[in-house]
Amino acid sequence: MKKVIVDMDGVMADVYHQLVQFEKRDSGTEIEISRLKGQPELESFPNGKKHVNEIGFFRTLPVMEGSREALEYLNNKYELYIVSAGMEFPNSLREKFDWLAEHFPFISWEQIVLCGSKKVVHGDVMIDDYPKNLDHFAGEKLIFTQPHNELIENENYRRVHSWEEIMNIL
Repeated sequence: MKKVIVDMDGVMADVYHQLVQFEKRDSGTEIEISRLKGQPELESFPNGKKHVNEIGFFRTLPVMEGSREALEYLNNKYELYIVSAGMEFPNSLREKFDWLAEHFPFISWEQIVLCGSKKVVHGDVMIDDYPKNLDHFAGEKLIFTQPHNELIENENYRRVHSWEEIMNIL
């Protein structure tokens, strides 16, 4: 059975919309996501580093459109693992686990890997929004489109724009 590795932030969880909301709350500035093409994610938001370290940031992330249905489908068809870097922002460890339990209750604790680096992860397919995670992966690489990666062209990745597109591939 194929082992499918799925990232959380920017793939299952909508980090950009959360950063927009937190920025608006704290500074009154509404940042347009469409203007962030090619810019590093946290550098696009004046208070981004503060926000990702705030208690509750990861726990209240919006669910990416179509991800729940797609992941339930993938979970029934493949050996599915959710792999997310959780060490950089220590509050995120518990918050990510609780977020998954609430929004994806069909994913068991045994399918959740919260780690520092994804270089040790092996499988058949990886879905991620960061090239640094895909670059060391030996299997099929699906790069989930986000503003920070829109300008990246790499023949080693297959670009996907939605969960519907992923379901059609897998």
